[in-house]
Amino acid sequence: MTGVTTSSGAWRILLVDDDPAYGDVLARALARRGHEVTQATTIVEALALAERSPPDAAVLDLKLGEGSGLSLVQPLKTLNPAMTILLLTGYASIATAVEAIKLGATHYLPKPAEVDDILVALGQREGNPEITPPEDPMSVDRLEWEHIQQVLQAHDGNISATARALKMHRRTLQRKLLKRPVKE
Repeated sequence: MTGVTTSSGAWRILLVDDDPAYGDVLARALARRGHEVTQATTIVEALALAERSPPDAAVLDLKLGEGSGLSLVQPLKTLNPAMTILLLTGYASIATAVEAIKLGATHYLPKPAEVDDILVALGQREGNPEITPPEDPMSVDRLEWEHIQQVLQAHDGNISATARALKMHRRTLQRKLLKRPVKE
């Protein structure tokens, strides 16, 4: 595995997820693979832990109870510019993936992600120019989902402003957002 590690070769990983059950399972799986894991469930807690002992890597949930994992990317990179940051989300969209990378995240994976996939993503510091674009275009439903996510991001998560911009009733938008992203 490439990247910054402790003297034993294990990573010091900060795991930030507001779902304690998911966080505990992932933390145990990472620890079983020899990594030192520190857990946080809030942005404030994550920053406090990272300031005390800057981690080598961070695995952040995009949607946290009081905010977004995106807000942690720049402060964590300030503490340790070499830190590898992975965003995990059950609400995967192109808009948030692009924003995460622009802010300094190294990778972005949809939930549920396998522990091995997480470790591979944390170990890759560079992009892969060999990846080929998919043969099949996105479905209309998926394109709609992506567009809604872009407009929502542009309006800082404000549902009412997003609904107005999309010329859609607010309740209709809320129903669409409650659904899982359309599979491709």
